Amino acid sequence: MSPNLKDSTRHPLKHPDQRVGVFIDVQNLYYSAKNLFGMKVNFGNIVKESVLNRKLIRSIAYVVRTESKEEQPFFEALYNLGIETREKELQEFFGGAKKADWDVGLAVDAIRTAEVVDTIVIASGDGDFIPLVEYLKNQGRRVEVIAFGRSSSGKLKEAVDEFIDLGEEPGKYIIKK
Repeated sequence: MSPNLKDSTRHPLKHPDQRVGVFIDVQNLYYSAKNLFGMKVNFGNIVKESVLNRKLIRSIAYVVRTESKEEQPFFEALYNLGIETREKELQEFFGGAKKADWDVGLAVDAIRTAEVVDTIVIASGDGDFIPLVEYLKNQGRRVEVIAFGRSSSGKLKEAVDEFIDLGEEPGKYIIKK
């Protein structure tokens, strides 16, 4: 049984000398918040909760850029919160299908960063990250996921060392329009 994690100032497995890397699947959290609550995500609070009283080494958000560049103010807001961004162009295919998948990019950055951190936090409920979680744990890293529980993979929740459900305190992690 895991302890009550409501007290964000003290957790026996999260100590001040622990180095943390946070990797944010923006699309996954954006659509989860939109579909579950009809609202936007407070990425600053997600990073804050992910780190707690530990040492943040890097936080990276994986974002999609469109031709209109209407998302530029959002990218600047992330930057001002101390969150790096990795940007990828939205791909549009014949027939109108659109795709912008960052799973491999996030996984590669997490593996590279694992050499200098103790804990990897993946901000996504995407079950495609299960092989990454297993690899990182086999490398001796603590792996945590922070995401909306109702839209997260059950197998991902089971695979990680800790799952933080943003849906338990939605007011803390979403921004009212």
